[in-house]
Amino acid sequence: MSLAVHLKKVALPNGEEIAYREREGGEDIVVLVHGNMTSSVHWDLVLENLDEKYKVYAIDLRGFGESSYHEPITAIKDFSDDVKFWVDELGIRDFAFVGWSLGGTVCQQFCADYPGYCDRLFLLASGSSRGYAYYAAGPDGMPDLNHRLETMEEMMKDSKRMMIQEAYDTKNYDLLRQIWDMLIYQHHKPDPERYQKYVEDMTTQRNLAECYQALNIFNISNQHNGLTAGEDKVKLIDIPVCIAWGEHDIVVTKQMTEELREDFGDKADYKELIGCGHSPIIDDLEQLLKVMENFFTEAENV
Repeated sequence: MSLAVHLKKVALPNGEEIAYREREGGEDIVVLVHGNMTSSVHWDLVLENLDEKYKVYAIDLRGFGESSYHEPITAIKDFSDDVKFWVDELGIRDFAFVGWSLGGTVCQQFCADYPGYCDRLFLLASGSSRGYAYYAAGPDGMPDLNHRLETMEEMMKDSKRMMIQEAYDTKNYDLLRQIWDMLIYQHHKPDPERYQKYVEDMTTQRNLAECYQALNIFNISNQHNGLTAGEDKVKLIDIPVCIAWGEHDIVVTKQMTEELREDFGDKADYKELIGCGHSPIIDDLEQLLKVMENFFTEAENV
């Protein structure tokens, strides 16, 4: 019998309203932070299947899902500061953070800026500590590695972003499925009912261009990423960290994951998820849950 999950909302001091899903369970708190083009909706299988000893929260970041988007974000820190307000409003402490893709960068920023809140950090197919470079599409439709976008003005004119935004605006679910079938799901696909729920949820995103640019300029490493100087904040994250990456992930590349591993060094464990792409939640849920739960338990005992 699965534990009940409740959709709730809380007002933040900055005027935003954050929606989140809260699953009943034990006292060991886990907070799930979603990626780009998703929301807490995409954590459903984890919410349904993570061991009952965990009390689980899955947040909708500002501009996603059921959360508000009154003030546009300009940096990953805007998201992580929202999360700080949110955990303060709920009184959450000593929790395990799970950040997927974009969510991984949000969790990194949070842990660097606000020590003493999170006690374990699980980075799932996470954006690099040096950001996620955004390249213009070349004539063949592939990223032109000689043309990295630099400004929001360029981002607004980018053909790839415009294509996805148009799919959102026209609720072109077939196109969104094609994109996810090509880029995200490498081994399995969600069942039809779940998949429909996912693509409908994608169209609730109101900050696509801003997210691309925030990832493009994000850099908490001690190195220049080609666009922005590093803030040298990785060294401030002094808790157990696990970097988990699917061996077939073509969204977050091996190179980005190696940057993450290099920047975190010995303070992070690394787990390669066999047979998985960018969404191990769908590709191999059992493997993902085993790796996550083992890390939570081992890190708690450190």
